[in-house]
Amino acid sequence: MKIAKNSALIVIDVQQGFNLSRFWGVRNNPEAEANIAALVDAWAASSRPVVLVKHTSKHPLSPLSALSPGHRLKPEVSHVAPDLEIDKSVNSAFLGKPDLHAWLQERKIKQIVLCGIQTNMCVETTARMGGNLGYDVIVPLDATHTFDLAGPHGITMTADELARATATNLVGGRFASVVATADLV
Repeated sequence: MKIAKNSALIVIDVQQGFNLSRFWGVRNNPEAEANIAALVDAWAASSRPVVLVKHTSKHPLSPLSALSPGHRLKPEVSHVAPDLEIDKSVNSAFLGKPDLHAWLQERKIKQIVLCGIQTNMCVETTARMGGNLGYDVIVPLDATHTFDLAGPHGITMTADELARATATNLVGGRFASVVATADLV
């Protein structure tokens, strides 16, 4: 796998509020944060751009609201000096502020690597939009995690099932390549 010299690592929503299992439920991939930290350190060491994205919920009782201590970044990424910080209130980092697409275009960045929380929500949505916008999108799935999710008619999918569905959607839909952190580090 070839990683471009200016490939941007986009770290999505690695915030302390996702530690609240009583709010989110059962999660998968306990190694996600360590893998995210390895990617951040590798990108910083290679002088490639790092983008930190934070979700700011519009719901005041959310652990991700601006007034909540959960809005803060987790220690695994809080030490990095990002090249860009994005704030968003929806799933896609491309719909946050400042404008990620414009920032990438100005720097002629064509390849992006996405990691963070939640696999099937903000990571997948950002990957799909990135693919639609023409970026070479890479998702190290083991540098993401998600939570069990209830759906219609009493159906619940486990976090692992959702992660597999995300991998299938991204690869099968030709939005992104799905790899392991070790493939990139």
